[in-house]
Amino acid sequence: MKNSDERFEYFDGEVVSMAGGKIAHGDIVSNIVRHLGNRLADRPCRVSGGDTAIKVPLAWPFRFPDASVTCGERVVEEFRGIDLVVNPLLIVEVLSPSTEIYDREGKFLAYQSIESFQEYLLVAQDRPHVTQYVRQPGGKWLRADFIGMDSEVRLESLGVTLPLTEIYWQINFPAPAPDAPNSNPTQQPTSPRQ
Repeated sequence: MKNSDERFEYFDGEVVSMAGGKIAHGDIVSNIVRHLGNRLADRPCRVSGGDTAIKVPLAWPFRFPDASVTCGERVVEEFRGIDLVVNPLLIVEVLSPSTEIYDREGKFLAYQSIESFQEYLLVAQDRPHVTQYVRQPGGKWLRADFIGMDSEVRLESLGVTLPLTEIYWQINFPAPAPDAPNSNPTQQPTSPRQ
């Protein structure tokens, strides 16, 4: 696997290819890595893209999040020739229809087994919507949703703010189906005419 051009993860006892997907997915990841990197340039933090493996104790041996951030000394262990980052603070997943449930549930639960992990971002690719989870004292997680291009996400673990205009820079969202009820996430529900 180390010499392969593809990314793989262990999932439910099987090796699964993580390659391929929508162009918007890659563009959103690139935007996040670039803008976070710029904000953290004068600090001892490293922003990594999807090629960096993260050691996950509850989903052994590792996962490839779309982006992650470590601050201070980066701790790395080797597993069968693959470098695994042990101490991420922030993990980011850009949601795809095929992985959204896994990213929101199973993967998030597994990531919580990482001692240093403090913040999780789930980024939609079909609309401007970011879900943030921040670890609280006692191990609970506080959820916040940021919807619409005028929103900004305050990254508590890093002390920086990331506007959705930067996350979604040059992203064209699909047009909502004309008959879809409340298909615009920034539009408030309306009551039917009487």
